[in-house]
Amino acid sequence: MKLDAKAMRYFTAEDFRVLAAVEAGSRNHEVVPTPLIVQLSGLRGGSGVHRSISNLAKTNLIAKVKNAKYDGYRLTYGGLDYLALNTHQKQKSIYSVGNQVGVGKESDIIVVAASDGSQRILKIHRLGRISFRTVKTNRDYLRNRSTGSWMYMSRLAAIKEFTFMKALRENGFPVPEPIAQNRHTIVMSLIDAFPLRQIAKVGNPAVLYAELMAMIMKLARYGLIHGDFNEFNILIKEETITNEKGKAAENAESSDEDIRLVPILIDFPQMVSVDHVNAEMYFDRDVNCIKRYFKRRYGFTSDDPGPFFVDAKKQLRKNPGKRLDVEVEASGFSRKMARELEKYMKDVGVDGDAGSAERSDLDDDNENDDYDEDEDDEEEEDEGEGDEAQGEEQSFGDSKDQHADSIDRDIESSSQRINGLKVSDSG
Repeated sequence: MKLDAKAMRYFTAEDFRVLAAVEAGSRNHEVVPTPLIVQLSGLRGGSGVHRSISNLAKTNLIAKVKNAKYDGYRLTYGGLDYLALNTHQKQKSIYSVGNQVGVGKESDIIVVAASDGSQRILKIHRLGRISFRTVKTNRDYLRNRSTGSWMYMSRLAAIKEFTFMKALRENGFPVPEPIAQNRHTIVMSLIDAFPLRQIAKVGNPAVLYAELMAMIMKLARYGLIHGDFNEFNILIKEETITNEKGKAAENAESSDEDIRLVPILIDFPQMVSVDHVNAEMYFDRDVNCIKRYFKRRYGFTSDDPGPFFVDAKKQLRKNPGKRLDVEVEASGFSRKMARELEKYMKDVGVDGDAGSAERSDLDDDNENDDYDEDEDDEEEEDEGEGDEAQGEEQSFGDSKDQHADSIDRDIESSSQRINGLKVSDSG
């Protein structure tokens, strides 16, 4: 779904309390019973709660489930978006919402603004969106609360990306500035750059190629492998080359020699440690994605067959005291969370953009357009099929899913630690 924040101005504090109650109830229920919503909202008078439920349902922030065996509602992605936006607004990390500038299989990218007018980027993780086709044939997987919730997994992806982005930024890597994280969303700085896949011509491809390979090796030296290092997740920022006096040449026409291309790395949900069981596969895939793209797009092939994972490991042993993978794990994103997120992404077929790196730019654009048009239809179809499974679920009563509660406590605790994340200075 696409974020539409127009209705947000009309919602009251009571509406958001009811919406938060549906979110809280979703920890233990696929369909949250209406009496439980009333109870969790903490509002006096049932009529006010039902009025808020009606307002939320009209704007598709919650949805009534067909054929359910009891009266209840489920939280939609739109509802989760509004809860996150409301928190960002209270924390003053977002003042206004602008246009959507990017849509992928797993996230939406939207331009937002702070109260001072400065522009930022809001990234909304939507892992559940691409899983609808797979979930239809694997319904039992969604019944596993520890790994099956799209809310939980999207939140895990956001926590992971924010944590790694913060650590990389503090250690001198060219990444956006992480500003805030809430639920399945991240607010980061806006970078005036273009994706590498949109750069049709590079004056000296060998220089840019060497920089990208050096970045892969530098990540490995810090104990990390990006896992999805390709033309979709590398932004290119243009910087004008100045003369010795610090000024660009006057009365000179701009040429390729006057511009330096600076790569900026984005998108970290698939980042793994060099100690990962499939580390060599991910490392080689990152390297080969760049090799293939430069050969296809710019006609450039390096004489150097590497870099190789064995070289990266040797390099790491020379600097054993600097391990961002270990520091990040200690700061909030636990190994347990990493395993659960990786398993979910594998089971629903999430493979980043690397699996489709050999497609042409035109095919990529067309595919994204088709995907966006079919998205709502798939959600509606999935909702209809999911009703039967949801109707067979537990009665609401006082039942508690202890494992789900434990997971939520893990997330809340990790988020608190991540906000205070301190990573050692780069060496």
